[in-house]
Amino acid sequence: MPELNTISQGDFVKLANIIFEKAKDSVQQLARTSGLFKVDPLPLNSGESREYTSIDLEEYAKRKPEGDQAKRAKVQQGYTRTLTLYRVAEDIGITYEMRTRNKYPDVIARLTNLASLGINRLDLDLSHRVGFGTAASYTDLDGVVVSITLGDGLSFFNTAHTLRGSSATYRNRLAGNPQLSRGALESIERQAIENTLNQFGEKVTVPYDILWTTDDPNTVNTAREYLQSTAEISAPNAGVINVYKGKYRHITLPRVATTATGAVDTAKRKYWGVASSMFSSAHLAVSEEPRLKTPPADGKSNEEFSTDDWNFGVRGGWGIAIVDGNWMQFSSGDGAA
Repeated sequence: MPELNTISQGDFVKLANIIFEKAKDSVQQLARTSGLFKVDPLPLNSGESREYTSIDLEEYAKRKPEGDQAKRAKVQQGYTRTLTLYRVAEDIGITYEMRTRNKYPDVIARLTNLASLGINRLDLDLSHRVGFGTAASYTDLDGVVVSITLGDGLSFFNTAHTLRGSSATYRNRLAGNPQLSRGALESIERQAIENTLNQFGEKVTVPYDILWTTDDPNTVNTAREYLQSTAEISAPNAGVINVYKGKYRHITLPRVATTATGAVDTAKRKYWGVASSMFSSAHLAVSEEPRLKTPPADGKSNEEFSTDDWNFGVRGGWGIAIVDGNWMQFSSGDGAA
């Protein structure tokens, strides 16, 4: 690689893009790729909001007596949630000294860090829908109050979610909020079976395929033991079939146990639950993938007059909305009633 003082502005911009894209590809997008969120790319000039809703058909066909007309199936629209797009941005400067004194590692570090900023912010925003899921709203790191209620106006994890076509309610927060254990996992599975309802209040059979946890070592290791072991550790149980093997895909969400600013929040370290990727109603609409904003490659309009810096930036845009809570089960793991 040539020294920076031999690279023209045009070549440097190309190099910056290459560095940025390689760094972006190496950043883990754990929440986005978890299966919990359905990703919807949005084209340009298509508005700043999207409306998401659920529509349920009744679960069972009716008898048809001889010669009678078939019954008309009941259809019930569920709740609606509106998603509003927003943008994120951050800039850095590449100084004259970095460009002309062979400080290539410093430039690489700056561009690499810049690439992670947009992706990490998206991962944080998605994770906070889970981490703050017991609340109706939270104030994000920019000081903006973010409403995170579902279509029924209640928090994501609640004990009395309502339905549009029935007076029945359902819960997706486990009673007693136990830590992850064999008994707790069976309890949350029972809750999923008995509380996964359509808008008519009918029981719906939903395949739960995700076991999610924070990055708490004890919780992660417990999940892995249940899902990956072929038998109990003790010798007398050798050959015992593991009933959980292959039942779930374990995903770790390290930014769930954080404050609004991304600092450690130990009160959330034991959060865990199960979810159905197939029936998820959590939507991520992306209007602008995290990208590098580069200065013009020609002329000197790109250079700050007072500092001689060349400025680069990251830009991104998206929105998040969750319609219903009947596809995800939750325990805070703190033993709260």
